[in-house]
Amino acid sequence: MAIRNDRSLAPGLKTMPFTDRRTDGVLVTVEHTSSILVDNPLGDSATRRFPVWLPPQYDHGASQGKTGGKPRRFPVLYSLAGFFSSGSAHTNWHPFEENIAERVARLVRDRKMGPVIVVFPDCFTALGGNQYINSLAIGSYADYLTRELVPWIDREFRTLPAREHRGCFGKSSGGYGALIHAMKYPRTWGAIASHAGDAYFELCYLPGWPATLTELGRYRRPPRRVGLEAPPARLLAADRGADDGRVKRFLAAMRATPRLSFDEGHVLMNIAMAASYDPDPGAPNGFRLPFDLDTGELLPERWRRWQRHDPVRLIGRYRDALRSLRGLYLDCGWRDQYHMHYGTRILARELSAHGIVHRYEAFDGTHSGIDHRLDVSLPYLYKALKP
Repeated sequence: MAIRNDRSLAPGLKTMPFTDRRTDGVLVTVEHTSSILVDNPLGDSATRRFPVWLPPQYDHGASQGKTGGKPRRFPVLYSLAGFFSSGSAHTNWHPFEENIAERVARLVRDRKMGPVIVVFPDCFTALGGNQYINSLAIGSYADYLTRELVPWIDREFRTLPAREHRGCFGKSSGGYGALIHAMKYPRTWGAIASHAGDAYFELCYLPGWPATLTELGRYRRPPRRVGLEAPPARLLAADRGADDGRVKRFLAAMRATPRLSFDEGHVLMNIAMAASYDPDPGAPNGFRLPFDLDTGELLPERWRRWQRHDPVRLIGRYRDALRSLRGLYLDCGWRDQYHMHYGTRILARELSAHGIVHRYEAFDGTHSGIDHRLDVSLPYLYKALKP
């Protein structure tokens, strides 16, 4: 991959030297300061640096195509990272496999798909990520992408600046983001691909909460003692789902340590989902939890707030937006450890029931190590978005 500080690529952009002989094309690192993310609730930086991959044709084929001699423009794909990840991780060196930029380059080089621009946004947060939606407890990341970043990329690079030539894809939380954006922002996206995207929350989220509640119990004050214990009091309506201090203490402990254990990582992820799906500016930390912290009882009124964001419950509401897509791709391994395969099957069934054209594939795999599925979805997206 030959990288140069070439201002003709995109005036004013900052580039970072990077070389990888296995990959064709140009990877530039850009810096963008958001006005939408300024003063976000978590205090995360509004200035983001992230990679953009440009195909070989971007430079040496500037006057090719049916453009009457005008510089050639290209479809654009946005890679939405999963939880605990960000755009830069998709272009890092990976042992024994390609990163996403290398994979796209090979697919273009082997003519499995045509040339595209690929954007790798940075939507990481202090809670480990987000779901690419607007949240009063995290920030307006849907608006950041659709109202700010997409128009900025269209100005700075030679994209085909229309939804018919713009798509997004992702795995896990990134797949969820692609699904939700297909439903709610059809004026921005013309095609999407979701790999093991979060869906059917009863199976992909609820099973992890008992361990989360137990881990948070370590931060209860006063701590539990061996012996007789008074039964927990019934919470007032205003206190149901509110933190009694243990979530705040957990978050403070996580910020003070350089690494998370496996269990702590899952606690942080569940907290981030609560902040995404049930923000409440009047509650401690700015959000509520779907369980009683002491008894572990599911709180129906809080859980309903989560269900409003579950893709399996939104297809009928957004069926017209989904029908307008030029491409909709779903897949999931049938051994997914977060049980995403069940939600994906429900999604496929509901899409069919509403007459929404889509492509659904299942394969023998888990939630991990499934980037090879991009060899199927990326050519599919290009075919849907090509001029």
